[in-house]
Amino acid sequence: MRRAYIGLGANQGDREETLGSALEAIRSLERSAFVAVSPFYVSAPIDAEGPDFLNAVAAIDTELEPYGLLLHLLDIELMLGRKRRSSGGERKPARKVDLDLLLVGDFIVRSTPLTLPHPRLHQRAFVLRPLLDLEPQLHLPGLGPGSDFVVQVESQRIERAPAAGADSASPTVTPSA
Repeated sequence: MRRAYIGLGANQGDREETLGSALEAIRSLERSAFVAVSPFYVSAPIDAEGPDFLNAVAAIDTELEPYGLLLHLLDIELMLGRKRRSSGGERKPARKVDLDLLLVGDFIVRSTPLTLPHPRLHQRAFVLRPLLDLEPQLHLPGLGPGSDFVVQVESQRIERAPAAGADSASPTVTPSA
């Protein structure tokens, strides 16, 4: 089993309900055990259109290989109504749901369908802050301690969502089976 971290985001429709449904689907992934979810955060879109995002990070322990896990996440997005389309420019369109595979163990992968660690995860407060809520001493493979990057994202607007989905005071942990 390897620890994997999944970024969750939504900025269309009922964001809390969508992320809740995504978390339920992640909890039921084959050959995987749900570990925890960070508090939910509200963040300003970066290089994206639409209203503020609701974000969180989930941790799972999994036997799935990174590409297999990515395919499951893409299936969950499709099931929840994500329509992948090219925006034709730098800005990404608003999204009902966005699931990003951030890390899988110590894997470093550089391929067309998958890059691990996720590119820019260390440059985005909406990923870094909830990720470090789950694992404050997290080492980002090929990059170093995650906490080293916090100062670089301080100017990005992010705040804990009041009483949204996950407990707003601390990560929700489910013991592994």
